[in-house]
Amino acid sequence: MRLFTTQSEYADRLASAVESESHCTSQMKLLIDQISSQQGKIVALEEERKRREDECKELKSLVEDLRRKGLQKVVTEVQPPVAAVVIMACNRADYLERTVESVLKHQSSVASKFPLFVSQDGSHPDVKSKALSYSQLVYMQHLDSEPVHTERPGELIAYYKIARHYKWALDQLFYQHNFNQVIILEDDMEIAPDFFEYFEAAAALLEKDKSIMAVSSWNDNGQKQFVHDPYALYRSDFFPGLGWMLSKGTWDELSPKWPKAYPFVGSFMENHKGRQFVRPEVCRTYNFGEVGSSLGQFFKQYLEPIKLNDVKVNWMSMDLSYLMKDKYPKHFAEIVRKAKLVRGKDAVLKAFNIVGDVRIQYQDEDEFANIARQFGIFEEWKDGVPRTAYKGVVVFRHQTSRRVFLVSPDSLRQLEILDA
Repeated sequence: MRLFTTQSEYADRLASAVESESHCTSQMKLLIDQISSQQGKIVALEEERKRREDECKELKSLVEDLRRKGLQKVVTEVQPPVAAVVIMACNRADYLERTVESVLKHQSSVASKFPLFVSQDGSHPDVKSKALSYSQLVYMQHLDSEPVHTERPGELIAYYKIARHYKWALDQLFYQHNFNQVIILEDDMEIAPDFFEYFEAAAALLEKDKSIMAVSSWNDNGQKQFVHDPYALYRSDFFPGLGWMLSKGTWDELSPKWPKAYPFVGSFMENHKGRQFVRPEVCRTYNFGEVGSSLGQFFKQYLEPIKLNDVKVNWMSMDLSYLMKDKYPKHFAEIVRKAKLVRGKDAVLKAFNIVGDVRIQYQDEDEFANIARQFGIFEEWKDGVPRTAYKGVVVFRHQTSRRVFLVSPDSLRQLEILDA
């Protein structure tokens, strides 16, 4: 009986152990299933994490790109223009079209730096219609009904009207539109490929050096036979005009005393106060206006043969500091000093047979006119200054790269050239 009881107890314990084992096995399987399920979820979560990381990288790249473009846009919008460009027009619609087309050809890529305006004097309908047909420019109209009274007999009324129109247009651009610089073109001009780069570089000079009154794109002696170097720039005591840039500070000075007529002689030449103008050797504008207020004066001899620059000069990479007031006199004097001095009544003939730069001295205006006539350059003086002259020195090329310097006795003193 005792053995039976013991076996029975063992059997119960064994059954209980088997049941516990079975339950444990069942729990183990359940746990394994849960672990497997969790591992699947972990793998899925890991894949989800990786996918989201990839998405984040793409979004970050997109945000950076948008931020960069947005910043560029803001910089573009905030950056002030270099200068307004105004085309002065009156009654020549066909000329205006040719000028606007030439400007837009080179201005479209720098339009934000050089906003374009057309200012019309009067109400010629074809000119107004032509100007308004261009969406790339701003049209301004000067209507002046006040009668013109000339000061001297035989004067053309047109020169008085031109003076009024220029004052009105420049007042508008400087004081109503608040530009710091303005480039003035006329409605009978074409521009060179590097026109805007030239003026952008020149604007920095104009800002730094207050002894520069204006910057011009024109050389009166810029005919094909008298120019060679598209990189050469000079200072001049003579206002060149015909495509020029003026600063607001200078206009503040000129506007109150703007003359009734002939402003580019009276206002600039009488008020330059020792300041000069910067001009290129090779013109950046070409004047095709044979018909106009000047009645075609000098056109065939002096304007038609002008060489318009066709070399794309990278002006922004060039060092133009030699044009600054503190450097230019010595720079220019050294060039003049190195030129071979030619004397005598047959100096022009001698110059033809000399290799290299030459220097010819003139004593007065009459002798200058005689020498200029033999070469074919401008003989004209205004207010005691020969066209293009700097301290009385007129420089031009002759037979390609050779420079000829026409020099007055006072020029040598001003440039401190003591060897003559």
